[in-house]
Amino acid sequence: MTETRAPRRLGPRPLPMHLALAMWQVTSSSVALPLSSKGWTGWKPPLAARAAALQSELAAANPEALSRAVTIEGLRHLQRLMTGIETYRRHPWRRDVTDPPAVWTEGSSALRDYGGVGPAVLFVPSLINKSYILDLSEQHSLLRWLAGQGVNPWLLDWGHPGAAERRFTLDDYTAGRLVRAFDAVSELTGGPVTVAGYCMGGLLALGLAQLRGDRIKGLALMATPWDFHAGDGERAKALAATLPLLEPQLTLFGALPVDSLQMLFAGLDPWGIQRKFEAFAAMKPDAPRTALFVALEDWLNDGVPLAAPVARECIQGWYGENLPARNRWTVAGKPVRPDLLNIPALALIPAKDRIVPPESAGALAATMPSCRSVTVEAGHIGMVVGSGMKTTVWTELRDWIAAVQK
Repeated sequence: MTETRAPRRLGPRPLPMHLALAMWQVTSSSVALPLSSKGWTGWKPPLAARAAALQSELAAANPEALSRAVTIEGLRHLQRLMTGIETYRRHPWRRDVTDPPAVWTEGSSALRDYGGVGPAVLFVPSLINKSYILDLSEQHSLLRWLAGQGVNPWLLDWGHPGAAERRFTLDDYTAGRLVRAFDAVSELTGGPVTVAGYCMGGLLALGLAQLRGDRIKGLALMATPWDFHAGDGERAKALAATLPLLEPQLTLFGALPVDSLQMLFAGLDPWGIQRKFEAFAAMKPDAPRTALFVALEDWLNDGVPLAAPVARECIQGWYGENLPARNRWTVAGKPVRPDLLNIPALALIPAKDRIVPPESAGALAATMPSCRSVTVEAGHIGMVVGSGMKTTVWTELRDWIAAVQK
């Protein structure tokens, strides 16, 4: 009998870029060392005193020995990175839950009912990465947990964009597919529906609320950006400046490929991959947090391309021109105005978010007249899958859902 093996992992994506960054760190450290010793490198004012002390120590050291030590240390970091990547790629863990069957489909998208007895909540994920971050594994599934806590969660699984979706605009997704998915949940459950949006999905949920506000019981916004120039506006503008470089891919493929999306995210924290895979190399193979690391990396590397029109709107309109915060982002021809939404709302804002600065999400909460804002000690992804989130974020969301139903 032939043994069937799970396909070997290819991440972290794009692997050549991450390896090139690691090698550049090693070589640039050696090149910068003599400049640092002679005080030729620039330092930010808060680091001036520490830099002066470091320069004094470097000047007193043996140059050849110091150069050799820096190179050896850099190579050690590179070796730990490679060990972490290879350990991840060979790890036996595979996702241990199966998606519920679709009860409604349109194009590549599907609605999934997670059961449970209680108020219906439609979860709207981002168009970037797959929706199962909300149902990651048996031990880390927000949706399955809520289903056992007196809630009836529904998930809009956007799916992999096909030929039709690659021509979609944000309007097609929001005023079209999302509205019809919401109407399907409302009809299938026979009652009012609460809507919960995660990340980019929160912005789409805002557009939905403007179109179906009279039928939405409450609106939960999880790590949802609004003011794209708050917190780190220069980073947002720099991302928008990449659009001309991406145009050939958008024109050729009709979408922004997964690896290009991953490169944009890596630009937010260029050394993040190296840090986390070095840490992973030191984890115990059978530890729960090791399995969680593998589950998250599998999800991160299991991305979907972003339709070209949507990519242009997001990169230029949201990040470049900051249209949402300027009340100039439109859905169905009308500006999205959260300040005019008279719906009970909950904003869950991760304090350690590197993708959506807390200031960006906080600006949205401050704009909405009936919004309760809760800052949580978590990161962008950790807030929905972290080990300690059941007693913090998840419980907060469950209790709020129950409260808006009264």
